[in-house]
Amino acid sequence: MPARRLDVRIENVIEVYTGPGGILWEMLMGEEIHVGGARETEALARKAGITPLMTVLDVCSALGGPARHLARRIGCTVTGLDATPRMYEEAVRRTAEAGLDQKASFVLGDALAMPFDAGSFDVVWGQDAWCYVTDKERLLRECARVVRAGGTVAFTDWLETGPMNDDLWKALHAFMAFPYMETLQGYARLVEGAGLRMVEQEDLSPDFARHVQLYLDALQTEHRAAVVTRYGQPFYDDVETGLTLWRDASSAGHVGRGRIIARRP
Repeated sequence: MPARRLDVRIENVIEVYTGPGGILWEMLMGEEIHVGGARETEALARKAGITPLMTVLDVCSALGGPARHLARRIGCTVTGLDATPRMYEEAVRRTAEAGLDQKASFVLGDALAMPFDAGSFDVVWGQDAWCYVTDKERLLRECARVVRAGGTVAFTDWLETGPMNDDLWKALHAFMAFPYMETLQGYARLVEGAGLRMVEQEDLSPDFARHVQLYLDALQTEHRAAVVTRYGQPFYDDVETGLTLWRDASSAGHVGRGRIIARRP
């Protein structure tokens, strides 16, 4: 268990992504809502070895952007799992509008109690979302349960990468509504503890710091007027303060991002 944990529950995360938070992150990141957008989805798909005949589970699938990307570009069959009704409903709607609902479908459910049989998927996948999950040990056990023997668990996530005092730790986590972030080494232990075999782990932190600066720049320029008009100056000020804090923390090496590829024996 992590040494520090913020009192954040799944209900708090659902509230964020039902309200302005979900809309804001789509404004800054695009509908895939993860660092690097389509380019990073392509990179993770290559490393996971996804082919057209495979079945993929996207855990914490949000608006379904990556699921549609995989279905459209590769032709695999993708199931998205998310706990936020608004995200689920939008994913279903956008996928139908894109004509991809025969290849990409969505389930409203909990990543800690996945409503799928053991060995249901060739690949279990996640992108920059498991930082919201309260029990990552249980999450990895669920991933290992629902992936087939010989299948792949591939994910990226935001990480704790360096020491920080309690005040900074709390401020960073409170802004994002994270219960806690893992380290890259911590994820490696959880992967192996779930019975998976580590294939590759990468520290992507320098690229992460660059992207946080891009999001802050976008907020302060093209999105400033829209955010203030829609949600008010105090909301804008809070977001600008939070992103500045994350920019500084990522530049100083306190927080970052990583990618893990693992296989079920």
